[in-house]
Amino acid sequence: MQEFLLEFQQVFYQYSGSQEFTINNLSLKIPKQKKCALIGQNGCGKTTLFLLANGLYKPHAGSILWCGQPLHYDRNSLKILRQKVGLIFQDPEQQLVAATVEEDISYGLCNLGLPTAEIQTRVKQALREFDLTALAEKPVHHLSLGQKRRVSIADVMVLQPELLVLDEPTAYLDIKHTRKLMANLRNIHQNGTTLLMATHDLNLVYNWADWLFVMHQGRLVLEGEPQDVFSQRDILEELELTMSFL
Repeated sequence: MQEFLLEFQQVFYQYSGSQEFTINNLSLKIPKQKKCALIGQNGCGKTTLFLLANGLYKPHAGSILWCGQPLHYDRNSLKILRQKVGLIFQDPEQQLVAATVEEDISYGLCNLGLPTAEIQTRVKQALREFDLTALAEKPVHHLSLGQKRRVSIADVMVLQPELLVLDEPTAYLDIKHTRKLMANLRNIHQNGTTLLMATHDLNLVYNWADWLFVMHQGRLVLEGEPQDVFSQRDILEELELTMSFL
């Protein structure tokens, strides 16, 4: 029987000043230990969904459940949730907060108040896993975009989340850095972390994802294994979501 980590039940979210719901009666379940992809045109609600998943936003109606239990929005509950649900923003600059790579990776661990020895062990492991050891003392503002992306993922993975949510992680990366990023994600998944990635790269989705969600105007319109979803050509063409080889 399939287990689900995160579940949206008839969720609504509306930005202040907006006349429409960005998330509009959304029901969606993230299956445990799967590589999930989320696609849809700009403005369909992908980023808002991610911010709701991480507890940065609170729904105006409906429920969000983690492992079958409704989210709570008090300070301590959100602190625990954000260790379990790691969010990678499209722009890594939004996540880099310290002077050097090593300091940046240790930042979240220090906020948790972990013992110094454990922090040092976890940081060294993250530097090694994401091929950042040689850059440990380098100022983050001197890094390339690909390097910043790796640091932003290391920042989150050092907290050992169960679900890693990535908003357009391959955006603006060249082929070399995209391949390196996907290798990192493959290792993360093999170590037991569930992945949810929003992307416009439909070819990547087709070859990478175990499960695919398609959103439009804040709703889930299709889901399933990629080959089954991409067989729904009429619906995807209407949403302007087609690939060159289909």
